[in-house]
Amino acid sequence: MSTAQVRVFPGTYRDSLLLLSATRAMQDGAGVSWAAAVMATPANVEDLTGRGIGAADLAGADANALVLAVQAEDEPAADTALQRGHDALFAGESRTSAEPGVADPQSIGEATARLPEANVAVVSVPGPYAAITAHQALTAGLHVLLFSDNVAVADEVILKKRASRLGKLVMGPGAGTAMLGGVGLGFANVVRPGRVGVVAAAGTGAQEMMTLLDRWEIGVSCVVGVGGRDLSSDVGGRMAADAVRALDSDPGTEVIVLVSKPPDPAVARQVIGASKHTAVVAACLGMPAVAGLPAGIPVAATLEEGALLAARVLGVPVPDLADGLAADVEAAIARTGDSRAAVRGFFTGGTLCYEAQVVLSRCVGPVYSNIPLSPDLALPAPPGVHICLDLGEEEYTRGRPHPMIDPSARREIVQEQAGGSDVAVVLLDVVLGHGSHPDPAGEIAATCADLVARGVAVVAYVLGTRADPQDFDAQRRTLHDAGAIVTQTSAQAARVAAAISAGRPELAVASLS
Repeated sequence: MSTAQVRVFPGTYRDSLLLLSATRAMQDGAGVSWAAAVMATPANVEDLTGRGIGAADLAGADANALVLAVQAEDEPAADTALQRGHDALFAGESRTSAEPGVADPQSIGEATARLPEANVAVVSVPGPYAAITAHQALTAGLHVLLFSDNVAVADEVILKKRASRLGKLVMGPGAGTAMLGGVGLGFANVVRPGRVGVVAAAGTGAQEMMTLLDRWEIGVSCVVGVGGRDLSSDVGGRMAADAVRALDSDPGTEVIVLVSKPPDPAVARQVIGASKHTAVVAACLGMPAVAGLPAGIPVAATLEEGALLAARVLGVPVPDLADGLAADVEAAIARTGDSRAAVRGFFTGGTLCYEAQVVLSRCVGPVYSNIPLSPDLALPAPPGVHICLDLGEEEYTRGRPHPMIDPSARREIVQEQAGGSDVAVVLLDVVLGHGSHPDPAGEIAATCADLVARGVAVVAYVLGTRADPQDFDAQRRTLHDAGAIVTQTSAQAARVAAAISAGRPELAVASLS
């Protein structure tokens, strides 16, 4: 008989990164089936009560209250998990101050005065407070990595106009990845220094680009994440253009790669044109040819192609991406047979999901994305269609951490969705780096092995570098040992899935350029 326990801390705010850390700490223990550390917003309270948490346990909890909730096999397991969550959130309050007798700073200005060498503020507060906090950081003379989302477009435009006037960057809202001065921020990978600067309006797109360049021994000079809306017509590419200009004046940057989902064409022209001396590669997923681009600007349909073009500009050879794939693809086609054709993609990285849709739609036809699941996790789609889900989107993460941090949500959905008699291929990403789960491949390996045993091919891609804390090669081996075909790039994984679905091995190595 399982038990549910709750602790409520009124008037206790913690940012999303700390809440995710506490959730993971509670879940990583014996006997725990589910756990959450959340602020008691109406949406989170609804999710908690839907999990069976009694209204009486949440009495008096408002949006400024912190809630720890656990479902476990017995009370001792629940108590232990709650204590782990408490320690993750409150351990810093009992530490010895680096300056005995000096209270923690109460404002960004005060913190900046104590750390005069600091030049970047990472802002992770609820959306309604994010813009004013970012303005305070600009006032203090800092660049801003705005991790928070749910910021109004109008507020984003005002922030970025002000930052541009001040000669500062506002990276975000919803900017999850950056690397400045060799330091990774947010969900960043450990990469070698190099000659390519990356400006990205896509988080896992930035990670894919920086990790490919690292594994190909090219490296990066800087990664500036500008937020997913920056290249829209509303925002106008203001920060992306400023970032391109900054990299254009950097003597250590020889190529600039612009990464995004399809931008506004006029904005893309403006941003690319901001570089006057440095070669630019536009890796704008699915973007058609844009009239009016400066002469000689290559446009890539995939992140892989963008990295290959950057390598070509630098004259650097890259590995054979298709090495050893042909036999695996032909064997998978033989196992799946003619009666199975559907592809199911279950992604933790939103940009990787979009890239897979671009590749699959060109190879095997239309792809459905992010359709709502029914309460029993059933997909409301007819047999034979191709579906790719970005499981990091809000509709799949309400009340629980992002699947890059807690892979259990994806595992449950894959187990429910991937076993249909029409499914030929399951397509997965595994994202490594700081902030991600310590063993994401291990979390999904048993599910992969079960699918392969049932005649479903599994194609997986590991996004990461050999310096990442999760051990890149070990993660790939784990998936390979579970029966998955493990590819060298995310785009290649989608091509392999298309080849198995269509029964055409040649698609696995076909170029989209």
